[in-house]
Amino acid sequence: MFSIPSSLPAKTDLAIIGAGPHALTLVAHLLQKRQTMGGRIIVFDKGGKWMGHWQHQFAALEIPHLRSPAVHHPDPNPFALRKFAESRPHELFPPYDLPGTQLFEDFCEYVIRRFSLQQQVIPLTVRRIEPLPSRLCPRLRLWLDSGQTMMARRVVLAKGSNKPQIPDWVNQIDSEYPQDRLCHSQTVDLRKLQLMGERVLIVGGGLTSGHLAVGAISRGAKVHLMIRRQLQEKLFDTEPGWLGPKYLKGFLAQQDYHKRFDMLVQARNGGSITPAMGLQLRREVRHGNLKIDENCQVLQAEWLGKSWQVKCSDGSQYEYSRIWLSTGTKYDATSEALLKEVLEAYPIKIVNGLPVLDEYLRIPGCELFLMGGLAALQVGPTARNLSGARMASEKIVRAIVKPSIAFSYQRSA
Repeated sequence: MFSIPSSLPAKTDLAIIGAGPHALTLVAHLLQKRQTMGGRIIVFDKGGKWMGHWQHQFAALEIPHLRSPAVHHPDPNPFALRKFAESRPHELFPPYDLPGTQLFEDFCEYVIRRFSLQQQVIPLTVRRIEPLPSRLCPRLRLWLDSGQTMMARRVVLAKGSNKPQIPDWVNQIDSEYPQDRLCHSQTVDLRKLQLMGERVLIVGGGLTSGHLAVGAISRGAKVHLMIRRQLQEKLFDTEPGWLGPKYLKGFLAQQDYHKRFDMLVQARNGGSITPAMGLQLRREVRHGNLKIDENCQVLQAEWLGKSWQVKCSDGSQYEYSRIWLSTGTKYDATSEALLKEVLEAYPIKIVNGLPVLDEYLRIPGCELFLMGGLAALQVGPTARNLSGARMASEKIVRAIVKPSIAFSYQRSA
């Protein structure tokens, strides 16, 4: 972990906001192409370490292994994780060598050491990105929570800029209730809970809801899983054809960005669980620990002082001690505070919250790059996944290592 330096450099060639798997993938790909850039990259993340938030989320939900096969990881060599796992084959899970959580963490540590990135993350939060337009050499000024500022030639926003999706009925609850009795899955930490004798409602049908259900049952709870449509079982959250030209060629050829957005929605098609999770859940149903209601939604919830009374769309009513919302997240550039001033200075087309970026994932006219879900209109439906991190890195690295690309838009401006 890197302590806050008493004096930060006044400027940097590249500032990366976030230290999760996307940021690590980008830095590894960049340094493989341009080793000399190592000292000119600064990474900001309030946790002060690589992969900190990712590790916390996986531990909090007790996720045993990844959903992505072993070829998806931050190292530029697709086979590096398999090679790393040669002495630990039992930590690659069927059917497609899905890496165990600890194996993946250890491999990321190996990548961090291999590229000498241990001291790269500064435990500060970027509060503002201020664009300083110039025809010759535009810059971005970063305002930090320490009160310091830094000038950056380029900035990559690589933190998960996603907001929890909260159902309408939650906002209609008019009584006060304890915050831990109704919360989004992002804030649930199973390790801190004793649930013996409790009844827990989990809203949503994605893989996270499955992990929450299994974790709650193992702690003595009875769980009700409520899904507004049919429970879907899929190995991956998108078809493997989206990892290459099979589907991406047609997607990238589509010039109507509203149609591209529709393709994204159709490709992900909401949340799904894996067949292995489906087996676990059906076993718990047989044992009487789990009830699954499909095509059913909450209409109203009322806090009665010690429990929730919930009315459902099928006319039924239930009482629960807790409600967990596994309702996913949404990406919206217009509500991302760090993009506010940049989008004012460089107005761009935004489609249902997603910005239309250039081919290098840059806000046109500006040296600010986006990774993750906000880059989905250019990367495709796997943009937020590990495979999307690799695709995004390849695009961004091209713009960084070739100065002609970096400044071509200025000459034509």
